[in-house]
Amino acid sequence: MLEKLVQAAIITFLLHLIAGINYNTKIQASVKPPTSEISTTIISFLWRSLP
Repeated sequence: MLEKLVQAAIITFLLHLIAGINYNTKIQASVKPPTSEISTTIISFLWRSLP
């Protein structure tokens, strides 16, 4: 139970971190980052975190 809670906290933190980086990049560069790269990274991370 505790392991699942820690995994959920880490995933939530990483998603917030990615969202914050994307927000700053969009303001500075005025370019929309490719969403396919981001979703692929998130999916691969989630896939590897499964038991």
